[in-house]
Amino acid sequence: MRLERVGRRHGLRGAWILREVDLDLPAGSLVRIVGANGTGKSTLLRLVAGVDAPTTGRVTGRPPRTAYVPERFPAALPFTAADYLVHLGRIQGLGTADARAGAGEWLERFGAGEHARTPMAELSKGTSQKVAVAQAFLADPSLLVLDEAWTGLDTGARAELDAAVRSRRAAGGTVVFVDHDPRRLEGEPSAVYEVREGRAGETGHPVAPAPGLTAPPGLTSPASGSADPAPGPARAGGGSGPRVRITVSGGPHALPPPERLPGGPVVAPGPDGDGTIVLTVDADRSDALLSALLAASWHIHHLAPEGVRV
Repeated sequence: MRLERVGRRHGLRGAWILREVDLDLPAGSLVRIVGANGTGKSTLLRLVAGVDAPTTGRVTGRPPRTAYVPERFPAALPFTAADYLVHLGRIQGLGTADARAGAGEWLERFGAGEHARTPMAELSKGTSQKVAVAQAFLADPSLLVLDEAWTGLDTGARAELDAAVRSRRAAGGTVVFVDHDPRRLEGEPSAVYEVREGRAGETGHPVAPAPGLTAPPGLTSPASGSADPAPGPARAGGGSGPRVRITVSGGPHALPPPERLPGGPVVAPGPDGDGTIVLTVDADRSDALLSALLAASWHIHHLAPEGVRV
């Protein structure tokens, strides 16, 4: 599969998100996409998956059987978990019996078997994410696109997803993914591409700005696995660089003081006394903060860049 000089903008006169993107995605490859929040990683994954069409350029060689797990999954659907998976399995070409067997198998593998008959609208966000991930594996896709699919999963389900990705790759499938944890499948990707200044280039190689695009200050990202900058003090009033607001809840312990969290975020209670906590951190330090929260089993409800269009 190949992306040739691909660009994407919002509307006929909207801002360009990506331009002149060239990517090779060979069969059997595991490709990680990295970059600061708001640089267009999700836009690139939607183009790879075929969810969005490029404004310019072309995508060739996309396998006919493609699966996609979006960053935000629409959980309030009029199905039970199992019926939703059977429905998607049939859309992907499976017979009803095979789709139902696959639904049961993948729900069990991700630790959601007991919720097979639960209406989707009644599932917790973590269980909804397990259903979202399960649907991607039903029909043995040749192209698997995962946009932060590990977020919200418990430790066992994250490990199962790691194993399922490795299995798809071993079977000759192509897997393209984004994840906030720099240790995710560390050392295994066949290529790591960084999205920066409207283009995507392999890490370790310079990325020239796309024509007509200027990256906002601070929106650059080191290669996956790089150490996070030393935590700084919390900024009550914010600074000149872009910031990210992360809404969390449900960790096993109280959050440590801000100076002990990666990036030194500002910590505030969530709106309306709903029990959530809002962490505001520099965009270029948000990946390390998210990694620490996920490792401590906190649930990530929402991530919103401040002043940066995704």
